[in-house]
Amino acid sequence: MAVKSLADLIDDLLAPALAAQGFAGRAVVALWPEIVGERLAARSRPLKIDWPRRRPAPGEASEPATLVVRVEGAFALDMQQLAPIVIERVNTHLGWRAVGKLVLKQGPVDAPVAAVARRPTDPALLARMERQVAGVEGEALRACLARLGAHVAERAARQHSDTAS
Repeated sequence: MAVKSLADLIDDLLAPALAAQGFAGRAVVALWPEIVGERLAARSRPLKIDWPRRRPAPGEASEPATLVVRVEGAFALDMQQLAPIVIERVNTHLGWRAVGKLVLKQGPVDAPVAAVARRPTDPALLARMERQVAGVEGEALRACLARLGAHVAERAARQHSDTAS
């Protein structure tokens, strides 16, 4: 049985929805803050990529796509001024001149989801889990299983203490 990474599974699940919006993968959507920077990402979201309807003739250069981005109303003028930089960053990230134009749609932009700060794992619990998975081949898999087991045990203990209170 082949082991698939979580990223591959997410790509498989999101691919149809992203393809309907013109995205070949989740890279532009998922990595928007890294592509355009935190300041721009806080006030904008990529909505879709409109690809040209016509295929280029042999020897003819293909037309670049149009990236449609939702921006907060007051921020649209700033984003319009920064459009060439955004296009350059997206193309650099994709590795080719895929986008040639930026279209802005004004509207509310949801706040980015803040990462939840995780508590450090109890070293004794992690050591116990490492002993339980010691027979698993593959160092990386063994370490992942130990961390997962510790996380599940800690979560179960928290839920048990919450219901006992």
